[in-house]
Amino acid sequence: MPGIVIVGTQWGDEGKGKVVDLLSERADVIARYQGGNNAGHTVKFGDRSFILHLVPSGIFWPGKLSVLGSGVVVDPEAMLAEIEALRGDGVEVGANLKVSDQCHLVMPYHKAFDKLREHLRGAGKIGTTGRGIGPAYEDKMARRGVRFGDFQPGYEHELKERLREILEEKNVLLRSHFRSEDALFDVNQIFDGLAALVERCRPFLCDTTRLVNEQLDLGKTVLFEGAQGTHLDVDHGTYPYVTSSSTTAGGACTGCGVGPTRIARVIGIVKAYTTRVGEGYFATEQKDNEVYRTLQTRGQEVGATTGRVRRCGWFDAMVVREAVRVNGIAALAVMKLDVLDTFPTVRLAVAYQDAQGTRFDHVPHWMGQYGAVEPIYEDLPGWQTPIVGITELSKLPQQARAYLNRMEELSGAPISLISTGPRREETILRRPLV
Repeated sequence: MPGIVIVGTQWGDEGKGKVVDLLSERADVIARYQGGNNAGHTVKFGDRSFILHLVPSGIFWPGKLSVLGSGVVVDPEAMLAEIEALRGDGVEVGANLKVSDQCHLVMPYHKAFDKLREHLRGAGKIGTTGRGIGPAYEDKMARRGVRFGDFQPGYEHELKERLREILEEKNVLLRSHFRSEDALFDVNQIFDGLAALVERCRPFLCDTTRLVNEQLDLGKTVLFEGAQGTHLDVDHGTYPYVTSSSTTAGGACTGCGVGPTRIARVIGIVKAYTTRVGEGYFATEQKDNEVYRTLQTRGQEVGATTGRVRRCGWFDAMVVREAVRVNGIAALAVMKLDVLDTFPTVRLAVAYQDAQGTRFDHVPHWMGQYGAVEPIYEDLPGWQTPIVGITELSKLPQQARAYLNRMEELSGAPISLISTGPRREETILRRPLV
């Protein structure tokens, strides 16, 4: 199966990094297709732990090719720092990493405006990471972005003039709209700083669209790695509390430049409960109670990128079922089942209900409606015994298996993989994932 997409089914942080790492052993290419360094993928094996923000999770497997497709927006300084950190930990990063020369750059003013906008929104803030990802995508769509490939020898004057035009508008916004006292953006300072960074990135740059398609033509297996989750998708998520890119499986085609006929299978990653970072509605959220504290503590629910404590709640079947439909998910991988070990009762939201008693079996698209619904729960007995490290399905407690079966029924896709701990080896393969 040459093209396989790995996608989150909730609001991100589902554990995609572990699954990509596991499947990378059998893949030839691991290609990231969207997002920026606002993502955080955690990979653990043995006694080692890594958090990746831009570099694909397959980088730890020798002989594999890691790719950043053109749908990713790249902060070159952050990428180079991540590469150096990996090298410092003994991870090879060189010819095995390729970055699209069509990737748009996260510019210094993108990061500045990201923070200024969140400050102005006050209580209505989106909850961004402040790393400039949204403003970078905004400029990309408005056709005023800057790409790696724009830094060509002999083209410096033209690029600097174009950048000068962009900065005229940015500086007007800085002073008149944001009323900022910060110094105006200087074209020479920004150009010279970026030119030096891009030159250091040049060994990694290439036409990744051609590269990935050539690999598929040769019958190689390509894993398309998404960041965030389905319900942060700019089109299909809980808008406006979303990211600025296509986090769904369709984003793999646009973000890496491959046709949909290249995708053979979509695998959805789902946490055994639900978490969310940042603002936005979250129907099953548990606030400042024992359930929240247990999930947050046992699940170590702290954002890998931001360090923010994640909001936590029970499993929401409507959220995952919509993700299965939108992405065409053929198999699910359930993560962090072991976090539920201590609960005498485990709950699953099977529907919503509004104040008038109207029942919903889907996520309302109008946020006002979504904010007014309450979850309808189904309770199952917990297993109250440690399952960390179990690698055989038959050794799971019957109650845990019943919970998984109900998750499967409600989600509408088969569960193929079950994670019983954070490490690579703490995994149950229930049926073939690919």
